[in-house]
Amino acid sequence: MSAVFDHLTLLDVHEDVFRNVVSLRQSQDLFDDLTDDPAGWALAQNIEAEVKPPPYLSSVPVIDRPFEDAVWFNAIQWPFLHWRASRFSDGSFGVWYGSQSVATTVHESVWHWYGGLLADAGFQHESVVAERKVFVVACDAALIDLRPVTPEHPGLVHPTDYALPQSVGERMHREGHPGLLTRSAHDPKGTNIVVFNARVLSNPRHLHYLTYRLADGLVHIEKDPGVPCMTIEATALGDGLNRHP
Repeated sequence: MSAVFDHLTLLDVHEDVFRNVVSLRQSQDLFDDLTDDPAGWALAQNIEAEVKPPPYLSSVPVIDRPFEDAVWFNAIQWPFLHWRASRFSDGSFGVWYGSQSVATTVHESVWHWYGGLLADAGFQHESVVAERKVFVVACDAALIDLRPVTPEHPGLVHPTDYALPQSVGERMHREGHPGLLTRSAHDPKGTNIVVFNARVLSNPRHLHYLTYRLADGLVHIEKDPGVPCMTIEATALGDGLNRHP
């Protein structure tokens, strides 16, 4: 693993990054299974608000609006509070993942949705619909650039074996590096931004919603409901996912 760090460079990054997360186009009341009375829903929401600590404390609370809590939490803070194993973490610390393009976030999220969630549940041959939200987040940091060394260390972008990138991520987290740039494992032309320190992220903004529709081995991605803007072949999972124009 130490050879990966030979001749690495820092890249001074000041750019917007895209993050693609699970969401709903139309909100649903979380308490509608408790009662059919809307007044009961409002009461439950008020009780939850009284006892639940805010996920985001604004430096200018007089100016900020309440929904900014949710934007900050969903776009930035969630992975730093809910640790899970991923490409650059063994699950013992949080990692934030973003991409330089929306298309790359789609390739990444479809691969994990189809090859992970749906395959594990046995639904990869069903007609399935999922909804997601894309955020834009500002990233300002000196990031280690892994892209030049990836040809000599292809394990960094292996689709399923995370041993090498997890060892890289553990060292970077332990030594306090804010993050890195890496080639996408599922979009050959894409770049991902991997962040270990939330302080280098700021100004989260909602860009748009996406709908994923799986049917007949294809995942149709829609920005406007019912109008595909991108299609990904999901059947050749072992060989990677291939985008169709």
